[in-house]
Amino acid sequence: MSSFDNREKGFEAKYKVDQETQFRITVRRNKLLGEWAAGQMGLAGDAVAAYAKDVVAADFDRPGDDDVIEKVLADLSAKGVKLGAADIKKKLEELQSVARAEIVGVQK
Repeated sequence: MSSFDNREKGFEAKYKVDQETQFRITVRRNKLLGEWAAGQMGLAGDAVAAYAKDVVAADFDRPGDDDVIEKVLADLSAKGVKLGAADIKKKLEELQSVARAEIVGVQK
């Protein structure tokens, strides 16, 4: 096998690891968002974990964050919590760095 083939396999392996890491970060971020939103809605105990799981599942509907934002926004509005899409996007951005630190910190 040539060094070019070895390099190509190395890049492919790194890409795969990077994609898996990004997926784990996104799932963790969405779980954190669900826990935060559950607190905003006054949920407690097992209801928090169940809601966070629902938020994570919502991300598999469509590519991107819009499905998660729409779900959380609708649920918050239904509970009378006055937050907008911009507030949720801002929280997602904050939680992205938290989730990255937690996941990448675990891998080291």
